Amino acid sequence: MAESLRTVLLAERNIEEREELAARIRKEIDCVVYEAGNPMEALEILNNETVCVVVIGLFPPDHEETVLLKKVLRYHSQVIVIPVVPLGDQKAIVDVLKVGAFTYLNHPYDATEGVIAVARALYFYDLLVHQEKRGPKIRKSDGFYGILGKTPEMQALFEMIEKVAEDADSTVLIRGESGTGKELVARAIHAFSARKSKNFVPVNCAAIPDELLESELFGHLKGSFTGASSTKIGRFQFADGGTLFLDEIGDMKPSLQAKLLRVLQEKTIEPVGGLKSVPVDVRIVAATHRDLDKLVADGHFREDLFYRLNVIPLTIPPLRERKEDIPVLIEKFVQIFNRNRRYRLRGFEAGAVATLMEYSWPGNVRELENLVQRLVVLHGGGSIEISDLPEKFTQNGLFAGGKEVARNSGTNPFPAWAETGVDFNALVNEFENQLILKALNITNGNKKEAARLLSLNRTTLLEKIKKKGLEAS
Repeated sequence: MAESLRTVLLAERNIEEREELAARIRKEIDCVVYEAGNPMEALEILNNETVCVVVIGLFPPDHEETVLLKKVLRYHSQVIVIPVVPLGDQKAIVDVLKVGAFTYLNHPYDATEGVIAVARALYFYDLLVHQEKRGPKIRKSDGFYGILGKTPEMQALFEMIEKVAEDADSTVLIRGESGTGKELVARAIHAFSARKSKNFVPVNCAAIPDELLESELFGHLKGSFTGASSTKIGRFQFADGGTLFLDEIGDMKPSLQAKLLRVLQEKTIEPVGGLKSVPVDVRIVAATHRDLDKLVADGHFREDLFYRLNVIPLTIPPLRERKEDIPVLIEKFVQIFNRNRRYRLRGFEAGAVATLMEYSWPGNVRELENLVQRLVVLHGGGSIEISDLPEKFTQNGLFAGGKEVARNSGTNPFPAWAETGVDFNALVNEFENQLILKALNITNGNKKEAARLLSLNRTTLLEKIKKKGLEAS
């Protein structure tokens, strides 16, 4: 949907608050703003105009605004609703979120908060509209079967997953550092293959003790070893007709590697303690964070098994090599961890996102996911600023001093500070310049993406760049 066609309706009885918020939205967001002083006017606009987002000022539940909220949610389901609830009224917050509100604002609210909420709602509305236009296709612009990524590397990976899924028999070897999402890729391959109606069976070869892994994979007969009180089928038989995912294949001991090679060659297994071969029809998808080429060269991994597994190689890039995806991942994780929570996190401020994009992410996507979950739990109901981030995430970035300053008011972050004071406008202007340049550098000069990262309207960012004479370095 074109930005010029985006529309916002403010249904608020307080004229001053309504006009102030309307003016700020018109100034900072490229959209049309309608104003209604009472529920009747609001319904008339909703019935005659295309409205994307509506902000409704709510008062005690026996008033007309609550009726308006329910009518909008029932008869205008495509509209994203942001109620304004009295400060401290937790019951009202729970009620509006239960009935389907996108988010809420506390009254009295700062106009800046209102602009941010509306901007996010419009962004979400655009996503919904684009998704409807795309139809029920497998791949999306920013994600694929739970795997998020807008960078060319991730889009290429999505293309490969689709091609690999079409061939339901060839073995696949997924390489990637810990926490990059290797199992998600394996599940996507299974989900879009002809084997999707059968089982997807994951096995972590590093987590199961060596003496038990053979039994887990191939099963065992009753009495075949001490403790084998009954016959048990293995993961191969359970995955028959489907996909077996062998995670951390590089940690498998050599004797078991030989037996796995035989299974791949002969399509049969022998349960522990058994003499009769059992045929299996299983697709193998293996994964490792280790350098298998080096393991082969050092004699720790069978070369013939490596070639059997490496028929179709896939590599997942680490998060530090696709940092442009970090804002998308953060937004997704916030949505996930906000579910069923009484106090929902509103999101991450631009400075906090930029700081996280400077971090090296040794734990990759899993580390980012854990961080967002922790912050949602600890700071639900507000927005994450730089000062809310754990210290290790702020030590090396552009905003590294922010946390220390917030923690210790005696620390002077401005070298030019003197007893005579500072040039406030000059300092603010310089900081704004750094923010814009950082966003442009992160997005390789893509002004639309930079505007999204900074929570600015694209036209506003273009005006600032032109006025300041800034370009990505």
